[in-house]
Amino acid sequence: MTSSSSDALRDRVAVVTGASSGIGEAIALGLARGGARVIGAARRLDRLERLQARIEGEGGRAEVSELDVTDEQSCRRFVRDVIGRHGAADVLVNDAGGARGFEPVVDGDERDWREMMEANVLGLMRLTRLFLPAMIANKRGDIVQVSSIAALQPYANGAAYCASKAAVEAFAQALRFELVDTNVRQLVIQPGLVETEFSIARFHGDEQRAQDVYRGVQALNADDVADLVLFAITRPPHVCIQNMLVTPTAQASATVVARRPDR
Repeated sequence: MTSSSSDALRDRVAVVTGASSGIGEAIALGLARGGARVIGAARRLDRLERLQARIEGEGGRAEVSELDVTDEQSCRRFVRDVIGRHGAADVLVNDAGGARGFEPVVDGDERDWREMMEANVLGLMRLTRLFLPAMIANKRGDIVQVSSIAALQPYANGAAYCASKAAVEAFAQALRFELVDTNVRQLVIQPGLVETEFSIARFHGDEQRAQDVYRGVQALNADDVADLVLFAITRPPHVCIQNMLVTPTAQASATVVARRPDR
């Protein structure tokens, strides 16, 4: 980032859910390096503590908190604590969630469906609603909704996941109309193929199947996505990047990927 864009984050309070790994962790690190006071939240507190130590070791400021976005009371306690100590969040990154299962609808496991809808949709909506009043009162704020290319281009065997991300898109668009006169900005980022723990979770720990997703292609990494998020939220206040679809160069759509055997 340029020095001017970095100044845009200095001393801002930035909340990142799903900060224990992957895109959320990379965004948290980037925000801290830009001068923000980062509050990382996720279910895996041990990983969050390692993230905090890394940020502080680099001279940044970080707090961490255990949070289950599927639990309304956990969310309420978390937001009450953040607002009680900081007054408001300047940045909210809703990254918690993921994919579970990869099979036709007829073979789908409703437990997987419920987990995705609770985390990807209701958790995101809940945290947005709880943090919004203070942002609106401050007449500023940035909300980052981490969506997916799957929201725009549904594919076979991923119907429930695609539906959950499509719901994020609809929610964000409706919210954008409601926020148009508040100076609160919203970015919806729609990553394509990103090599993180995403596929390990989708395949319930099957590392071989997860590796096959990225075989033969240079996928994006979490830092690539984090760089774009930081670029968007450090634009001048009158500039709002509403949506950002990002894929590897070798990916043309959700299902069209050029794979090379030598990779």
